[in-house]
Amino acid sequence: MNPLVVVTGGSKGIGRAIANRFVVEGFDAVVCARSVENVEGPGLFPFAADLSTREGVNSLLQYIHSLQRPVDVLVNNTGVFQPGQIHNEAEGTFEQLMSTNVASAYHLTRGLVGDMIARRRGHIFMMCSTASITAYTNGGSYCISKFALLGMSRVLREELKPHDVKVTAILPGATLTASWEGTDLPDDRFLKADDVADSAWAAYALSKSAVMEEILIRPQLGDI
Repeated sequence: MNPLVVVTGGSKGIGRAIANRFVVEGFDAVVCARSVENVEGPGLFPFAADLSTREGVNSLLQYIHSLQRPVDVLVNNTGVFQPGQIHNEAEGTFEQLMSTNVASAYHLTRGLVGDMIARRRGHIFMMCSTASITAYTNGGSYCISKFALLGMSRVLREELKPHDVKVTAILPGATLTASWEGTDLPDDRFLKADDVADSAWAAYALSKSAVMEEILIRPQLGDI
């Protein structure tokens, strides 16, 4: 039986690139997103859920448990961006971004990590951002949520050290995905989603005694 990776926000962009990379390497991938109509192919197990809600997280957990297979890798990639500043962003922006970008990872990790601890095996990836370490104007609640996700990654790393479960935070800069459609910047000004996927695989492929705690990836010419 192939090892299993769970990728949230996996229908496109970075999440899809990570799912595809792990499938190429011999994994099966549970790919979760609000819409998974375009997720098909050998080794891919699509599941539609809105992970900004506890009901959505619980439905995904029920599906994963129904497979009766251990989860070797969890990629917490679900995320949403809303521009704005703390003093003027729309009411509810903070709650939306924290529930989607942080709470989803918290509850899904709690639902799966117990088995990893019991088996003394597993790898959890947190898809953070350069916004996790660099605040910027018009980042507002998005920056807050990404700072929080990096903090959660560091807490998990400390908690799971003695259980042989690895935790890696990935902090990519501007990546050429659908969120940048319509830009007049050249493609080579961005990271490629495959760059991030390759970095995740490289972290996973290390020996059992080594872990990449944090991976910071920026475009060669710096942040946009």
